[in-house]
Amino acid sequence: MSLHPDLNGRVALVTGASRGIGKAIALTLAEAGAAVAVNYHSRAAEARRVVEAIGTGGRRAIACAADVSDSGAVAAMVRQIEVELGAVDVLVNNAGIGIARGLDDLSEADFDRTIAVNLKSAFLCTQAVLPGMRARRWGRIVNITSGAARGSGIVGVHYNASKAGMEGLTRGYSTRVVKDGITVNAVAPSLIETDMIGGHREERAARVPLGRLGTPEEVAQATLMVIGNAYMTGQTIQVNGGMHFI
Repeated sequence: MSLHPDLNGRVALVTGASRGIGKAIALTLAEAGAAVAVNYHSRAAEARRVVEAIGTGGRRAIACAADVSDSGAVAAMVRQIEVELGAVDVLVNNAGIGIARGLDDLSEADFDRTIAVNLKSAFLCTQAVLPGMRARRWGRIVNITSGAARGSGIVGVHYNASKAGMEGLTRGYSTRVVKDGITVNAVAPSLIETDMIGGHREERAARVPLGRLGTPEEVAQATLMVIGNAYMTGQTIQVNGGMHFI
């Protein structure tokens, strides 16, 4: 058994892949051989640059504009991918927002939008690709959650709830599709060097036992690892520099 996943002939969809962790995952899956659908919401130019980088490496890629919290947009996106690249074999639910709010500032609209983008989107995209995966009896689904799913976090309770929900979704799907040859796992990064981390980087890095923030590429490496392991399902892999052990 090869320790390096071979994704030649596979098609991957990475949501929220125009920058940060999603971009790193898209590039890593392409390096492993996959054709990649780079989903984005509003950053078209950045998504195109990811597609160009993948093409430079000799792999196929397309940019797919879609609000993944909208069922109609998700359905249209999956149809586009099937026409231009083929059926989706690997789904990485990475799209997410982090609206920083304190308890006294958190609005119902903030809560609803966070749940829709971070959690509902994972449900919609999973439901859209599952029939094909089940028919082919092979699929890999990875949900990018957060250490905030099991800790207090720095964004707010709405973010905690959305990421904890993703972990519940991961476990629920995993038991129901494992006999169809599909694994469903989660990767939970904490304090990664992306735009979402905001300011106070040195202060936040000091909270990490390793002494630095993580990189998007380290999250992508963990994602590729769970995609390559056919025996692992329903698990959450922590990528946090030793911040906590759960």
